[in-house]
Amino acid sequence: MRKQKINIVTLGCSKNVVDSEYLMNQLSVGGWEVVHDSNDPSAKVVVINTCGFIGDAKEESIDTILRFCQAKEEGLIDRVYVMGCLSQRYKSELETEITSVDGYYGVSDLIDIVSELNVSYRPDLENRRLITTPNHYAYLKISEGCNWGCSYCAIPGIRGKHQSRKFEDIIDEAKSLASQGVKELLVIAQDTTYYGFDLYGERRVAELLTELEKIDGIEWIRLHYAYPTNFPTELLAVMASSSKICHYIDIPFQHISNNVLSKMRRGISKEETMTLINSMRAIVPDIAIRTTLLVGHPGETDVDFSELVEFVRAVKFDRLGVFTYSEEEGTYAANYFADEIPAEVKEQRMEEIMTLQSIISAQKNEDKVGKTFKVIVDRQEGEYWVGRTEFDSPEVDQEVLFVASEKANIQVGNFVSVTINRAEEYDLYGTI
Repeated sequence: MRKQKINIVTLGCSKNVVDSEYLMNQLSVGGWEVVHDSNDPSAKVVVINTCGFIGDAKEESIDTILRFCQAKEEGLIDRVYVMGCLSQRYKSELETEITSVDGYYGVSDLIDIVSELNVSYRPDLENRRLITTPNHYAYLKISEGCNWGCSYCAIPGIRGKHQSRKFEDIIDEAKSLASQGVKELLVIAQDTTYYGFDLYGERRVAELLTELEKIDGIEWIRLHYAYPTNFPTELLAVMASSSKICHYIDIPFQHISNNVLSKMRRGISKEETMTLINSMRAIVPDIAIRTTLLVGHPGETDVDFSELVEFVRAVKFDRLGVFTYSEEEGTYAANYFADEIPAEVKEQRMEEIMTLQSIISAQKNEDKVGKTFKVIVDRQEGEYWVGRTEFDSPEVDQEVLFVASEKANIQVGNFVSVTINRAEEYDLYGTI
């Protein structure tokens, strides 16, 4: 008999991607034919894994739900299920407002949704996934939730307190990914640097990375979403001495003004932030630092913002993203601060920093011209092969484009050496 086909649609962050991949594997083993983010009309059942963190993401999730519900009403699909952060946060409201959804499930309801789809959950497969990324890289989630309680952030209310996964389970999953051809692991969590404290009484992320680099087939290990407060500096020494741990870190600093950091409840000062950045660059001189900033938080004055601009100008981050503050119900900021900064001011502040960052990025890229880098090949686009250096993460960072003759025998997922001969603000061009 032909298997029934199910479409898993994933919205939001890389952590949602991993959650969808766990679900997909359970369903596949249970007899479903699983597709991901597909327009296949033969997939009559759809599961939407939603994001519920900020305004734009919530709007996208709602629009997607409504679109598939409309398809259901038109008889194009039979059932629609919703899972993930939006469903966790607003389940009762969604059940009242969008009644054509067949079931709403939260972030920890994997067993329930599997059961709803007439599949027996397999505990022996809980460390196995059907990866939806290109075969040569995969995300590796090492913990769930967060303990920090930043003023603007709804994640603890959605995902709960920090919960580390068992050390041996992570290693087991990483070995499984390597056996499938994964060469690059992107280590993720709400806070990767807090890993292990709840289970073992100490932070063990440095030890974890050391064990991951022993796995055959894994060539790059990349760390995302570090938290600056009480940063485990032993991690830097491990990074500096490793041939597999990328000299790259994604660490959202959010702001630099002590006034705003205090209102944000970040638990770190401007002086401590600068000490940490200086330590990173002293111990790992070529480290690429990606950060995220938040502008327009309640209480951010013109002076505070000017201080943030000077911070960006002085530090010269390798990668930088900016968000504007949006009030999230249930958060500390929503409860205790008025959102008084006009939207147009927030947008102007974001644009000013991104304009500055584009100049910094162009200068840094010009410095790479004439140098040769190890590049992992992600895909081919027209005449170009497209890849990344160890200083760039997929989806969010810049890429290296190069042309190669047929004799070069380039394949996606392989590593090649590329000499850079031209630079743009957010792309590099080179020759193999």
